[in-house]
Amino acid sequence: MATKFILTHEVTGLGAPGDVIEVKAGYARNYLVPRGLATGWSKGAEKQIEQIRAARRKRVIATIEDARIVRDRLQSKAVVVPVRSGPSGRLFGAVTTHDIAEAVAAAGGPILDRRKIEVPTPIKSLGTHQVHVRLHDDVSATLDVQVVPAT
Repeated sequence: MATKFILTHEVTGLGAPGDVIEVKAGYARNYLVPRGLATGWSKGAEKQIEQIRAARRKRVIATIEDARIVRDRLQSKAVVVPVRSGPSGRLFGAVTTHDIAEAVAAAGGPILDRRKIEVPTPIKSLGTHQVHVRLHDDVSATLDVQVVPAT
């Protein structure tokens, strides 16, 4: 049986913040609500939807042209993330989306929302890895992340 929920964060495949979705109760109870990705739908919660959408409009890149410009800037250079690693090149932990967003900003790139960065497989070794950044509903960028040992 499907129940209604309001997304508070973007969830790939479901929707964006402020969207009202219908999902199975178990999925919402065990995944969406505990992680703070959604709240239960009610008449009173309808008022929250407009606030969530207004906040999203402030954060999102306004036009597709702006998103394409940002995409071209991101794809034109590799992002270098220095991390602590062992002698075999294995990392102590993994490179997070927060680390990638900070490295992009440090390299002079745009400030990215870490929730828009998708890492297909966890980055746990030195080398070059590809990640995807959702800049707009219709525009995404593929970013080369070079993981190097910290000095």
